[in-house]
Amino acid sequence: MVLRALYSGVSGLRAEGEAIGVVGDNIANVNTVGFKSSAAQFQDSLSQLVKNSTGPRDDAGGSNPAQVGLGVQLAGIRTNFSTGAPQPTGVPTDLMIAGDGFFVVRSGGETLYTRNGGFSFDAAGRLTTVDGSLVQGWTAEDGVITPGQAVGDITLPVGAVVPAVATTTAAVTGNLPGEAAVGDELVRDIQVYAADGSGSTLRLTFTRTATGWDVGDGSGASTSLAFTDGVQTGAGALVSGGIAVDLSALTAYSDISTVAITEQNGREAGTLTSYALTEDGSLTGTFSNGDTRVLARIALAGFTNPGGLEKTGSSQFRPTANSGAPAVGQAGENGLGGIISGVLEMSNVDLSQEFTNLIVAQRGFQANARIITTSDEVLQELTNLKR
Repeated sequence: MVLRALYSGVSGLRAEGEAIGVVGDNIANVNTVGFKSSAAQFQDSLSQLVKNSTGPRDDAGGSNPAQVGLGVQLAGIRTNFSTGAPQPTGVPTDLMIAGDGFFVVRSGGETLYTRNGGFSFDAAGRLTTVDGSLVQGWTAEDGVITPGQAVGDITLPVGAVVPAVATTTAAVTGNLPGEAAVGDELVRDIQVYAADGSGSTLRLTFTRTATGWDVGDGSGASTSLAFTDGVQTGAGALVSGGIAVDLSALTAYSDISTVAITEQNGREAGTLTSYALTEDGSLTGTFSNGDTRVLARIALAGFTNPGGLEKTGSSQFRPTANSGAPAVGQAGENGLGGIISGVLEMSNVDLSQEFTNLIVAQRGFQANARIITTSDEVLQELTNLKR
């Protein structure tokens, strides 16, 4: 009987010691980016049956079983995956998942998962974590992510060049002055590009006629525009050097002269000048010719039971048999959260709760230690009976 209490106290010391260790780890990681706090859970050990139960009889009622517990044991340590507080940093490669999901990283040939989005580019242009793990995602081809492709390392293509695009269309907008005298001219220019990126000037000359305006490019291509009360009633097609010029938006009201060649679809070749990360995890590059295109996209992974993941250090996790297989997808789709650039997710440790848990575990440890000392005193009394 006394030994049973002694060993129960020992089991209590062991269990409460584990609880104090869990609380200590939580407090130590209160400022660790992406850290998820844990909580110890206990369960009673086997109970010794002192007296069996009996069923009711005609002349007597039934009795319940009599059992004496044999102590406590650690049932498990549960990880809390609630979202931590956002901390703005202003660094574009610092990322936070707003919702469910994990970043996918590759470390030493093993694929791991993390909520720590403190990333940066290394000397090879690869997106990495603080400890050097490689962030995984999809690489774009000509600005397009191919559906179903396997994930791989995300690399910033420093020095990347986008090819030139020949101008095939241009648009003219604005108003031609309706009060202009016959023979008056307006000249408008715009830069256009050949397939090799070389530039030239598209020059259109607008000449006032008795019925409207004539438009020519100086090399033989021309058309006539007619207006009624300032509204265009007919527009001829103008193709200048293989460039289709849209004139349909022109008007001819009096006292206003705003005609201009406002756009063309060609561009010269360009080099990568800057990048940005968007909410869907896309790494978007801006080029010197004004072109923007997707370079890569960061992958996220979701789990049926995140609590089943195994901590591996560096705020990273490894799948287990009870976590389920990772479902890799794009941010903002299939239940995965969006990505916020320039923000980090801090630890979700609640210090007030942890200090409360620490006091409870400490008192539990003291109470179990008192059980041991009391059992020792009882044993001492038993040994004194022989005197």
